[in-house]
Amino acid sequence: MPGLSIEDLPAMSPAELRAAWREQYRKPAPDIGPDLLRRGIAYRIQARVHGGLTPATKRAIAKAQKRLEQTGSVCSPRDLLIKPGTRLVREWQGKTYHVLVLDTGFEFDDRRYNSLSQIAGEITGAHWSGPRFFGLKKRKAPPKRGRADG
Repeated sequence: MPGLSIEDLPAMSPAELRAAWREQYRKPAPDIGPDLLRRGIAYRIQARVHGGLTPATKRAIAKAQKRLEQTGSVCSPRDLLIKPGTRLVREWQGKTYHVLVLDTGFEFDDRRYNSLSQIAGEITGAHWSGPRFFGLKKRKAPPKRGRADG
């Protein structure tokens, strides 16, 4: 399939897609549907033209894969994924507080902060985990202790 382009993919049959996959990846296509085959082939075509993943992205993927295998979850307990523009609301001692998530940091009370923990400290006057204070993380349950029977 010399000269294969992304525009060719929608009209290709599943058999043609599997052949294109074999050519692009130099191995048989996985047992997935035509839509995912198209996406995988399109990615490979784009990567050849524009470059593939950066080394940092490859490391992040490998780290996430290892975490998934070990814990069953891709997210690290330290990962906090909140989109910029999100408004966090927390009521504390009868007063409601609003925090705006920025691209880099947070805005609270017309001031910028690097962490939610700084803001939680401003509100409560004590050290708090900011993500936990704003309800983004739950407190871990204490480990269960075995009972001694006998």
